[in-house]
Formats: sequence, structure tokens, C-alpha cells
Amino acid sequence: MKQADEMLVDYMQKLKGEDVLVITRAVQLNLLGQVFRPIFAGKVSDIQLGHLTLSPVIIKMVNAPFYEFPLPLSIPLEQIVAFSTEIPSDMAFPLT
Repeated sequence: MKQADEMLVDYMQKLKGEDVLVITRAVQLNLLGQVFRPIFAGKVSDIQLGHLTLSPVIIKMVNAPFYEFPLPLSIPLEQIVAFSTEIPSDMAFPLT
């Protein structure tokens, strides 16, 4: 019988190349001195046991809701609290 993590990876393999919105388990994050909520949108470029990689990835910040991070971003699977393929990455929504 497969472990839950392996089942999640198998499911997410089907999302490779798809746009997803990912919310992680943190109240806020800090990157290069910029504090933001843990909401990311991007194309699934890789999925491995333990992490999901988005590239290109948009970090949804209050003052820059469409900031495209210049590098692929890997997110540990255990830190993902929610994800959706139903919300377009270019959709604007309130973050406050």
C-alpha cells in the first residue's frame, strides 16, 4: 500500500505543466527584505517526493500582486496547506 506522500506525489505528477495557486503554512514570509503572505501562483515544473517546484512563479504581494520571482521556487509538500488549479495566476484578489 502506498504512503500518503507517495499518493500525493502521484496525484501532483498529473499537474505538471499546469498553473496552480499554492498557499503555505506561514503567517508571513520574508524574502530579500520584503514581507509577504505565503501565496504563490505558477506553473508546476517539477514534483518530487518532498517538494513541488513552480517555474515561473508569481509571489502574490500586497504592493506587487504579480511579482514574478526570477528563479524556480521549490516548496516542501508538508508546508502546503492548500492549492487550486481553478484560480488563474493573473487574477487579482485582495491580500489584506
